[in-house]
Amino acid sequence: MNTQISHILVVEDEQHIRHFIRTALENESYQVTEAGTYHSALQAIQNQRLDMIILDLGLPDGDGLELIKHLRTWSKLPVLVLSARVSDQDKIKALDAGADDYLSKPFSTGELLARVRALLRRSQFNPSVESPLIRFGEVEVDLLQRKVNRKGQAVRLTPIEFHLLSLLLLNAGRVMTHRHLLREVWGSTYVESNHYLRVYVGHLRQKLEDDPSQPRHFLTETGIDYRFQL
Repeated sequence: MNTQISHILVVEDEQHIRHFIRTALENESYQVTEAGTYHSALQAIQNQRLDMIILDLGLPDGDGLELIKHLRTWSKLPVLVLSARVSDQDKIKALDAGADDYLSKPFSTGELLARVRALLRRSQFNPSVESPLIRFGEVEVDLLQRKVNRKGQAVRLTPIEFHLLSLLLLNAGRVMTHRHLLREVWGSTYVESNHYLRVYVGHLRQKLEDDPSQPRHFLTETGIDYRFQL
């Protein structure tokens, strides 16, 4: 019996499988919310305090991989993928997108629950962001809706600018090496392209700092590394 109730979102379009998973989880005293579509899952993620997501990749109105990528722009919430896709390439794509574990269908109740317990234990030491809304200075960033406002006015960011911004926000206070930022935003073939990073950090300073020449939030460390300061 769990002493602390964890809240798990089950995203699965087949009702009988959702019911099977829900019954197994509730028998272990977990709190369960169900979603049968991509958009209902997004609403649950946005409106509820969750501890974990169990996700089927084949949803009727969207791709589960895109849901994982979207989630990873602002949250470290554990994601366990359940899928009938069993090829190594499918597993690699899901894990590279940000899934924490992958369980192929059909699966046993025992293995499902063991993987759930393992991910919840791990997440205790790596908590997810409490809210997709982050504020600094006169800027408000909604990581879920991918919207940025400054002094009450919408700020237009390119996809790369927003990706870089979200990565810095999720690691506020930490020094981020240029190689790590380049790999995460542009890919492993760009890890030596420091000029890309200088240009795009410059864009963020111009758009979001009060004085881009004397930044308070987007700070340079050791000449080439960066740190975001709230």
